[in-house]
Amino acid sequence: MVNVAVLGYGTVGSGVVEVLGRNREQISGKTGEEIQVRYILDLRDFPGDPYEDRVVHDFNLILEDAEISVVCETMGGVGAAYQFTKQALMAGKSVCTSNKELVAMHGTELLALAAEHHCNYLFEASVGGGIPLLRTIQNSLTAERIQAVTGILNGTTNYILTKMEKEHADYGEVLKKAQELGYAERNPEADVEGHDTCRKTAILASLVTGKTVDAAKIETEGITGVTQADFDFASKKGLRIKLLSVIKVEEDGKLLAVVAPFLLTEEHPLAVVEDVFNGVLVTGNMLGDTMFYGRGAGKLPTASAVAADVIDCARNRGRTVMEGWSREEAELVDIKELKSRFYVRTSSDCAETVEEAFWGGEGAAASEGILWGKEYGFFTPAMKEKEFDEKCRKLGEMVLSRIRLL
Repeated sequence: MVNVAVLGYGTVGSGVVEVLGRNREQISGKTGEEIQVRYILDLRDFPGDPYEDRVVHDFNLILEDAEISVVCETMGGVGAAYQFTKQALMAGKSVCTSNKELVAMHGTELLALAAEHHCNYLFEASVGGGIPLLRTIQNSLTAERIQAVTGILNGTTNYILTKMEKEHADYGEVLKKAQELGYAERNPEADVEGHDTCRKTAILASLVTGKTVDAAKIETEGITGVTQADFDFASKKGLRIKLLSVIKVEEDGKLLAVVAPFLLTEEHPLAVVEDVFNGVLVTGNMLGDTMFYGRGAGKLPTASAVAADVIDCARNRGRTVMEGWSREEAELVDIKELKSRFYVRTSSDCAETVEEAFWGGEGAAASEGILWGKEYGFFTPAMKEKEFDEKCRKLGEMVLSRIRLL
């Protein structure tokens, strides 16, 4: 018998309990023993719930129970969740979580604690929801030198961008609909400003490089500046707009990590990833490109990933299976030195001035500009981002929008 405690009985926590209960026979058949939820920690009571007799309010009951071998942390945040996780690992109890904020901030320390105390800290559900991405990189692609990871890692922003493109709706209108459907929080900042994707990018980059990647140092831009006019231009050029996580390991070992909206061709594998789905392209030096696709969020997909980690812990009691990354910080490429091409949108009455600022009065045909109504859009030549930013600063409000080309 493997006894489990679930911390937090919200959306994901209740989903974990449901998955472990509904699929009990299949799970016990694969692990060779039954997995049972003994405790559910929450501040609230749940009268009438099938598991109400397992609800407790004191974490020490879980910590001091020697028969609890696996703890599922589904509380969220980095306060109590961090303290409880640390205490559980120090007591030799494995911890499974969907908490990307905690993993991104304290993963280095918590993985080291798990190894020290011969247990596991697993977090498959923290990136890509129900997609078995981290486990595949950790286990199935061990013979590969991962060169790049490019992905759509946030279902909320992908839903918003899909609806803006397909239904020609404004950002605010689609955001409101996403909130009504439960895809976006009342305060959607973490999603729409790119912070959620940034945390997931830090986790992926740390796993790929084997070094600590600080999320605070990753260039991050959200989707709040993307307008319907930008989609009008993209459609005329056969392009799609997606919020992407881009990770590249350079030849010199430095790491490029950026989160931002990008324009990509309709032939790109990620172009067809729509609505609340996630898609991740992993590039290995031998295998080439491998694509992962699935639901990146939601109660049961996320809970399924947490439950899979519980099974791994049950199969590997007393043995650490998740290799941690070192405390050494990865050296990040200075994004300002990176060469990129940009799409720039301006008003038609100052189009010539803006285009000339980037092209120097020559090569106008190479800008592939399009005039529609009172808007004008074109592509810049490849230039360092610091040079591009300086030109935009001088042009001021004449530049209405800009998006990188992938």
